[in-house]
Amino acid sequence: MNQPTPLTSICENSLFRPGDVFVLFGELFGRGYATGLVEAAKATGMTVIGITVGRREASGELRALNPDELAEAEANLGGQIINVPLMAGFDMDAPEGNDTPTKMLSGMTLDNWQDYKLDWAQVDRCRQVGTARFTQALTQVMEALAGMIPAGKNVYFAHTMAGGIPRAKAFLAIANRIYKGQGDRHLSSQALLDSDLGKLILQNFDEVSANSFGHLIEASSTLRERLEAEGGQVRYTAYGYHGTRVLIGNDYRWQTYTNYTQGYAKMRLEGFAKDAWSRGIKATVFNCPEIRTNSSDVFSGIELSLLPLLQALRKEGDNAWVQGLWQQCQDLLRDGETLGDVLAKVQDYLQDPVMQPFSNFDAWPMPNSAAQADLTVGTSKTILQMHKDSKQLISDLLSSHVLDASGALIFGAAGQASGPVLWLDHDIVARALIARHGG
Repeated sequence: MNQPTPLTSICENSLFRPGDVFVLFGELFGRGYATGLVEAAKATGMTVIGITVGRREASGELRALNPDELAEAEANLGGQIINVPLMAGFDMDAPEGNDTPTKMLSGMTLDNWQDYKLDWAQVDRCRQVGTARFTQALTQVMEALAGMIPAGKNVYFAHTMAGGIPRAKAFLAIANRIYKGQGDRHLSSQALLDSDLGKLILQNFDEVSANSFGHLIEASSTLRERLEAEGGQVRYTAYGYHGTRVLIGNDYRWQTYTNYTQGYAKMRLEGFAKDAWSRGIKATVFNCPEIRTNSSDVFSGIELSLLPLLQALRKEGDNAWVQGLWQQCQDLLRDGETLGDVLAKVQDYLQDPVMQPFSNFDAWPMPNSAAQADLTVGTSKTILQMHKDSKQLISDLLSSHVLDASGALIFGAAGQASGPVLWLDHDIVARALIARHGG
C-alpha cells in the first residue's frame, strides 16, 4: 500500500529575500488557501505580481479587467496584476460559429441528465480551442513578467487555479443530491461520473486544476533558465487535496472526504510536479487539510475532519493560546452543549464501521454510498444544530487558523524543496500554530 508523504518539520524561510518576486498564478478572490501564502510572501518583503482570469461579458466573450476592476483586484492582492485574461478550462470555448460545451448542456434537465449525450468530437474541438487560448495568453503573461523581474532574483510561482464546473442549470440540483442528499434524496457520485456530464466535468477539472500547472512550468522555462543562469532560484508550488492525517483516537490516521470528485484532477496535478521534479525543476504539490471555504461549502460534512485539530493542538503542546481557542469554540455552542460532546460525535463518525472502507489510500477517490452519505451529512447537520448561530461556526474559526499556518508552512518548505508531493497533516499544522502563538 502506498502512503502519503508528510511534511515533518517546520521550515523557516531560508531562500527568499526582500526584492525577490512572488507570482500568484490564479486570481485572489475572497479568503482561501492562497491568502495565507500571499501574506507570508508580503511579510518577507517580496514583490507580489498577480494574474487575472479576466471577466466574461453577457455574450460569453472573455475580456481583460477594466480600470475599476483592475484597481480593485490589485488592492485586494497588494501587488501589480498582469492584465491578460488567463482563464483556464474550455467550457465557454468553441470554434467560430459552433456551440460551446456550456451551450451544449442547455437542454439538460434534472430528469434527463443521466441519459443526456454530448457530441464528443465537438467537445474535443472546444477543448483544443480553449487550450490554445490559454497557452497563447500565458505566453503574453510570461513576456510581460520577464520584463518585471530584475536579474538574479529568486522567484516563487504559486499555482492556485482550481475548479472547472460548467455552468449547467441542472448541476446545482444534482450536486445537492450527491454531496448533501440523504435517504431518497441521495444520489451516487458514480452516477455522475458515468454520465456525459460527469465526463465533461472531469475533463474541465483537468484543464483548470492540473494542466494549467503543466502549462505554467513549461511556459516559464525560458525565464527560469535566465534567472538560474544569473544566480537566482525558482520554485513552484500548487495546492492539492488528497486526504489528511487527523487524530483518530490516539493516532494520526489518513482519512478523506467522500466523494471528492476533483480528486482525479488533483492526482494529475501531482503527476506534473513529479515529472518536473524528475527534470530538476523544484515543483511541489502540497496536499492541505480540509477546511471550509466558499468553494468547499458544496461538500456537506467536509468540515468534520477539521474539528479534530482541536485535539491535535492539545496533543502537540497545549498552551494558553490553545486553551483560549478551546474556550472560543465552546462559546460558539448553544447553552447545554459542550465542545467535548462535539468532538466525541466527530470521533464516533471517523471510527464508525461505515466509514472504514473509505480509508483506502490506494482506492482514492472512492464513490460515495448511501450509508456513508447519510452518516456524513447527518453528523454535519447534528453538529451544526449544536451551534448558537449557523453563521458563526467552529469550523470557520479553525479554518482561518489553518489558512495562516498552511501559508507559512508551504512558504518555508518551498525554499528547501524536499519533494514533489507533500501532505500537511494535523500534527504539523498544530505544531506550527503553537509555535506561532507562543508555544
